[in-house]
Amino acid sequence: MDSIGLLILLAGCVVVLFDFTNGFHDASNMVASVIASRAMTPLQSVLIVGTFTFLGPVLGGTAVANTIGKFVTLDDLPETLSLMVVLCGLAAATAWNLLTWWRGLPSSSSHALVGGLCGVVAISAGPEQVVWGLEALTRGEFTGVTKVLLALILSPLMGFWVGFILQRVTLFLLRSASPLVNRELRGAQWLTTAGLAFSHGANDAQKSMGILTLCLLLGGEIDQFEVPFWVIMLCASAITLGTVLGGWKIVRTLAFAIYKIRPLHALNSQMTSASVVFLASLVGAPVSTTHVVSSSIMGIGASERPRAVRWAKAREIATTWLITIPGSGVLAILMYEVMRLFVAGL
Repeated sequence: MDSIGLLILLAGCVVVLFDFTNGFHDASNMVASVIASRAMTPLQSVLIVGTFTFLGPVLGGTAVANTIGKFVTLDDLPETLSLMVVLCGLAAATAWNLLTWWRGLPSSSSHALVGGLCGVVAISAGPEQVVWGLEALTRGEFTGVTKVLLALILSPLMGFWVGFILQRVTLFLLRSASPLVNRELRGAQWLTTAGLAFSHGANDAQKSMGILTLCLLLGGEIDQFEVPFWVIMLCASAITLGTVLGGWKIVRTLAFAIYKIRPLHALNSQMTSASVVFLASLVGAPVSTTHVVSSSIMGIGASERPRAVRWAKAREIATTWLITIPGSGVLAILMYEVMRLFVAGL
């Protein structure tokens, strides 16, 4: 196997690992509220979430993959350099996922991927190789990094305010209901949890699909950017496996450290998150399920009892959001420098 083939294989392995850590990291986002409200057992929630996470990328199209695969342009670089750059960006995002999981912080895999790739591409190939999208923005078009960042910034805001409003509306509608309504609310979470898992798979797995397709294109294995079916199945399987194994440390953060979740809160959080993430998938906007779920819980808590929201934990999560892009970018640059020295020494 030549060096190009070896780099493609290595990049493919890192893509699968990133996809696995993405599912492992984000499993808690989908099962935290349903477990906290006692609507399902952990085993039931994992089976539902795993099944619909797999169906998401298989049935959800490739709009997000197209966005992720085209916010950097590396086709005019030497094949070896371009594949090394993508490999370092992916490895940094994967390492960031593992670091924040270890610390029990619900950070964004999307932010880590964008930060890692933008950082290493700007340093190794030049900032002009990143499709920033600023010129297109003046024409009212959303593309490149601008589209990605706008989606990542606006989606948690939408999660907060949709959750805030939905909580107010449902409290009004259920103002005369007896406590027995909680049984119905728990039952409805089987549907909303499935919807959230499907939306998560349709959005998050496509990021890995886009990067792996980019590697195949850079390595000359395909002639145009079109996601092969086997890539869809591979990424769907990897994120599902990670989801099934789950990141239970983050469950505690989302389920208990932000706001005390009851059945109505859980149902509203799931409906809010599923709708925001699915809408983003339809328009090809990569978003963070972690951000949307966390912000929806904050919005629901602020709508009902603002003083009961543990804003200190919310600030800790927000700080993690802010440092993810530069942190993963620096990590990717360090990995690139180490790899460059290693290759030069061969």
